Amino acid sequence: MAMTLFHSTTSPYVRKVDVLLRESGLLDQVTFIPGSGTPLAPNDDTITANPLGKIPALLRDDGPAIYDSRVICRYLDEMAGGGFYPESRLFEVLTLEATAEGILDAALLMVYEGRLRPAEKRFDDWVEGQWLKIDRALSVLEDRWMSHLHGTLTMGQISVGCALGYLDLRHNGRNWRENRSSLAAWYEGFAKREAMQATVPV
Repeated sequence: MAMTLFHSTTSPYVRKVDVLLRESGLLDQVTFIPGSGTPLAPNDDTITANPLGKIPALLRDDGPAIYDSRVICRYLDEMAGGGFYPESRLFEVLTLEATAEGILDAALLMVYEGRLRPAEKRFDDWVEGQWLKIDRALSVLEDRWMSHLHGTLTMGQISVGCALGYLDLRHNGRNWRENRSSLAAWYEGFAKREAMQATVPV
């Protein structure tokens, strides 16, 4: 089945989908077309697929477009025969994915605050509040979830890997690795996967 994905080369949400496509062997079934925008200037083509104007959005031959990276990844996992959301650890994987998604949401809001809001209206305390969410989540990953980040590849691992990659891209000065040696070491290895190397933001 042919599919079309509205994407951006720097979107970490799109990267999750792209990595899964490569790891699952479905990449050749998807055509990528540009769809990036902002809340102030959404992409008109993306809006036709997703009224929220957000990417990724996946067009299918056999039904309406689906959107939100978590929905798309579950759909693609089913197409590939399952495995990235193992039933034996489903809720752990979903929680890791949700944690990574929360990190990305907060990190993106920080970017928008700097890029889209006029300088005289920026709220530094609010930005720091977003970083505190990220900081807490990273510490919990370090303290409680490392065993789940090892072993057979799941969507939890892909999601966390893409979230950490986005922190390096947009918030590298924050030094998320400090006091998180286990998480940093895991990411160093995970980032070497072929699918991660092929999707490094440009």
